[in-house]
Amino acid sequence: MTTPGQSLLEVENLTVHHGQLCAVNDVSFTLSAGETFAIIGANGAGKSTMLRTIVGLHPATSGRILLDGTDVSATPTSKRLSKGLALVPEGRRLFPSLTVEENLKVGTHRARPGPFDIERVYALFPWMVARKRQRAARLSGGEQQAVAIGRALVANPRVLLLDELSLGLAPVVVQRIYALLPELLADGVTILLVEQDVTQAMRVASRVLCLLEGRTTLVGSPKELTRAQIEGAYFGLADERETTVESMPP
Repeated sequence: MTTPGQSLLEVENLTVHHGQLCAVNDVSFTLSAGETFAIIGANGAGKSTMLRTIVGLHPATSGRILLDGTDVSATPTSKRLSKGLALVPEGRRLFPSLTVEENLKVGTHRARPGPFDIERVYALFPWMVARKRQRAARLSGGEQQAVAIGRALVANPRVLLLDELSLGLAPVVVQRIYALLPELLADGVTILLVEQDVTQAMRVASRVLCLLEGRTTLVGSPKELTRAQIEGAYFGLADERETTVESMPP
């Protein structure tokens, strides 16, 4: 079992294409066990493509993805899930005709042993108990997001990948969902999230990486980053070279 602070997920020189378009260009980072790592960037920066490639839903052009030092770059998506990589996709992607509980049961198909099951999800989201037989199509956006998170959690992921949690949701709903993250971390889940809301990402992440047109423009700890550095990296106003704040002199 990986101990907190130990390298868990490594992305090495990853390049990904959509046809002729290079969506991710030679990106590398390491995710340590027990941390929350955020990938920020504008729409179209390559963030979602990055997550989809890590879980095997999109092929990499080059580079490697390692989990606990084992190369999983050629491993099928279902087996990556069994090894502990679970994605909450942008837009939730629930089965609208299935009930809340049926959608949760989908996540148990390739589940690893661990602390999360459907009853534990109900404990995290008590409102689901009374509505477990309601079709997902009749839920609000925030409720659907909660079910999507629960569906990923019942697989007992080692790394939970969250794609645009706040997209289309009211701020109060976003706050409630993000308030759950410390509890997930306490249960041994490591979090990799993609977020356009920079303020939210900086609030919860231990480290952030900024993408611009598929390239890394900034890496560092939120407490060490200035607003000017973040804006420069986000909008392409900084130096063309990647800036790693963690290695910069004080």
